[in-house]
Order: sequence, then C-alpha cells, then structure tokens
Amino acid sequence: MVEVRKVSNQRQLRQFIDFRTELYKNCPTAVPYLYMDEERTLNPRKNGSFESCEADYFLAWRDGKVVGRIAAIINRQANERWQNKVVRFGWFDFIDDPEVSKVLLQTVEEWGRKRGMTQIAGPMGFADTDREGMLVEGFDTMSTMYANHNYPYYVDHINRLGFRKDNDYVECLVKVPETVPEKIAHVARLAEERYHLKVHKLTRKELLRDGYGREVFDMLNITYKDLYGFAELGKRKVDQLVQQYIRIADLNLVSIVVDTEHDNKMVGFGITFPSLSEAMRKTTDGRLLPMGWWHLLDAIYWHHADTVDMLLLGVLPEYRAKGANAVIFNDLIQQYIRYGFKWAQAMPQMETNHNVLSNWEYFDAHINKRLRCFIKEI
Repeated sequence: MVEVRKVSNQRQLRQFIDFRTELYKNCPTAVPYLYMDEERTLNPRKNGSFESCEADYFLAWRDGKVVGRIAAIINRQANERWQNKVVRFGWFDFIDDPEVSKVLLQTVEEWGRKRGMTQIAGPMGFADTDREGMLVEGFDTMSTMYANHNYPYYVDHINRLGFRKDNDYVECLVKVPETVPEKIAHVARLAEERYHLKVHKLTRKELLRDGYGREVFDMLNITYKDLYGFAELGKRKVDQLVQQYIRIADLNLVSIVVDTEHDNKMVGFGITFPSLSEAMRKTTDGRLLPMGWWHLLDAIYWHHADTVDMLLLGVLPEYRAKGANAVIFNDLIQQYIRYGFKWAQAMPQMETNHNVLSNWEYFDAHINKRLRCFIKEI
C-alpha cells in the first residue's frame, strides 16, 4: 500500500530533493540537479516566486521507503494572465509502479480542487525559468541542469491517467561552424549599419551595480509574455536570478545588443553557459562539497567541455525584423569558435515558436529532445 505524506520539515525536504538523485544514480544520461538550487527554489523564504505562488510537496512511501514525489503549485498571477484555474504539478518522479504515479497525481488534483482549481497541468515549475515538460523523445541523449529528464515509463503512466497534450517544447543540438555563416554575418552587418545596433559586452559592475542584470530579466518579461504559461517575474525573483546565474557567468558568452541611436537602449540579449552536465556528474549527488565546486568552476571558467548551453535569448518585438537576432548569433558564434566548443545545445523552445526555431536553418542542427506539458480537467 502506498501512503502519501506532505513535506513538513527540513529533513523531509532533503528526502524530497534526494529521491530524484537516488532514482537516477544508475541512469547514464541523467545529470544531478544542483542541490543548493533545488533547496533554494523549494524554500518559500528563499524563492521570490512565492510572492505570487503557493505550493505543497508530497512524498509517496511504501514499506518505510520513499517511492515517489510531487509538488503541487498554484501560480495566481499566471492563472489571472491566462484566465484559467490551473493547479500545476512539478518535481514529479516515481518508481515504475502505476499505483505510485496515480496516487501522487490524485493528491495534487484534490489539493487543487480544494482551492477552486478546475484543471491540473504539468510538469511545470513556479515560473517560466524553472524546468517544464516531461521528456517524451530523446531519452538516449545527455541531459542538462536546465531541463527535465526522465525515464520512458513516465510517459506511459501519465497517458493512462487521462492526461492530454497541452504544449510541446523541443531542444536543438547545433554543430558549431568553423566560421560564422555568411547569411548571419551579412544580416548582422546590415543591422549595425542601417539600424545602428551593436553588441555591448557587459562588465561585472554593470551587471550587479548598474542594473543591467535586472534589465535583462525586465526584457525577458516583455519578450516571453505570450509564451505558454508565462507569468511576469517579480523584482525579488529577478534579483535572485541575477545573483544565482548572471553574476557567475563568463561575460564573453553573454551578448547584449543595444540601439546606439536611442541612448544605447538594450534591445536584445543572449545568455549562454559552458555545459555543466559532465561537471555535475562528478559531484556528490549534486552537492558542491567536498569537490563539486571545483568541477563547476572548471567548466565555467576554463571551458573543459565541448558543448555550450544556450539558456536564454530575447529580442524586443520591434527589433526582430531589424536583424537583432543575427547580431547576437554573430557575436556568440565567434566566442564559441574561439573557445573551441563543438556543439551548442539550445534549451527548450515551444514547437510553435517558428521565429526562434527558424534561427537554426542556417546551421547543421537537429531536434534531439522533445518535452511535453500535459493537462486534464479535475
């Protein structure tokens, strides 16, 4: 018999985080998530998303052992934005037992129903910057820290429980070319000459003290506003993202495009990181101690990886037809070539976002993963 218990103390939260690591310890394509990031995201006192969210976490137990986990989340701001009443499920992991997956999802359904929700959807996080979607294709490809990775049996379980497809994301693997494709370079030159766009390489001071890091995420709120399930990031959440990620970035791999005719107004950004997948696999269960920090620094600053992860890309709508995307790619590709990266892994993009997906037509690129968000009436 499976018993579901709500996480109510720090010890149980550790069990909640560690279950996924234990479940995937023998999976050759799984990468541990960074423990400190998971703990920070799940802690209401540390995660700015709780300004507009409420959540509870549940563990499934059988015979004194954890056999599954799930988070129940309501993002009030997203529900208001999209005019729906959705309870989200996330952090959904379980052994290959239909009873376990069923009781976990039923727990979230009941939790949401008591709060007036009429639909359940996921996997989703608190905000668009959290991992979203269940892997449905690409099980044999190496995962990343930034996207969900799961066993194939997850898909069979959720399909049997009456869920339907709500949204698909795809990830593209791009071969880094020996030179910038001429089409990209040509459009970038025209954008610079005709529309006075140029790349600005941020300094650490500009990012942290002069507000440019915050401006990047303010722009993300504009450029991502129509994407699936998106809710605007609040000031507290933005400040946390700047401190967690932007402050440690290799700034050569961050591209900011400005309009020099309009007071160097920021009009586009591209944020990329050397892949941390192999570094994370060398940590102890995703923890920085005793030597996990060294492996991450080695990847971030000494680039001992052959892949770069393309995390975020955004261009203001009025600048998309002016070639701002090409200016970003022209700069980043030159950096990738200089650092010796062989591959670029684009993070999940909506399959219907043809403007973004069209960027890859000038490269040797292919879709190597597909993730799906499911939905069901409750």
